Amino acid sequence: MRRADRLFQIVQLLRGGRLVTARMLAERLEVSERTIYRDIADLVGSGVPIEGEAGVGYLMRAGFDLPPLMFNRNEIVALVAGARLIRAWGGLEMAEAAEEALVKIAAVLPEAERGRAAGLQIHAYSMPYLMDDETRRRLDGIERAVDARERLVLDYGDAEGAETARVVRPLSLIFWGRTWTLIGWCELRDDFRMFRVDRIKGMTCGERFRIEPGKSLQDFYRMERHRGGFDERRSGAS
Repeated sequence: MRRADRLFQIVQLLRGGRLVTARMLAERLEVSERTIYRDIADLVGSGVPIEGEAGVGYLMRAGFDLPPLMFNRNEIVALVAGARLIRAWGGLEMAEAAEEALVKIAAVLPEAERGRAAGLQIHAYSMPYLMDDETRRRLDGIERAVDARERLVLDYGDAEGAETARVVRPLSLIFWGRTWTLIGWCELRDDFRMFRVDRIKGMTCGERFRIEPGKSLQDFYRMERHRGGFDERRSGAS
């Protein structure tokens, strides 16, 4: 967990108005008590009204809330445009999350900036013949497998239509503007391969895997740099 996220969580855990010990916070956030003491001191120094002391516990006075997030114009453009792109071209769950993110972004913006975000004239529209619901559901499944480090058993069709069964260790997803590509370690070819998501005919999750030396995403990028970079044209997974 990033330190900024941990500080935010400490504030949220102290907002209940009850005494919370450093040990309780440390166990909840999976850090040492010393780290909690340091974080509490930094929060108090920044003006957060936390009361208490080491060995006793901490609580926060009622009525305190974090100040609203402040974004400059370029940040608003990036956030709204990115969310709209994912809403149009991401997986179904990604699209739903992007919609919720837009609502939350609007909720924390001052009124003037909220109007600017709503009036931003950058839009993205999906193309059903390129991104049907089945492909979008599959994209969500791949994203979860990448995060969980679960093998994927694929029925894959290449550019000529020939189908093969592959067991792949998924490492990353890349969006090229029209198609998504899965980067993974192919156990059939014993090498890195790129698979176009729209050419996957069937997919099931398999056993978990551990990243091995020479088979990581960093190793893939290192290999591609030596080749002079990679592009969509090589995403045939031969």
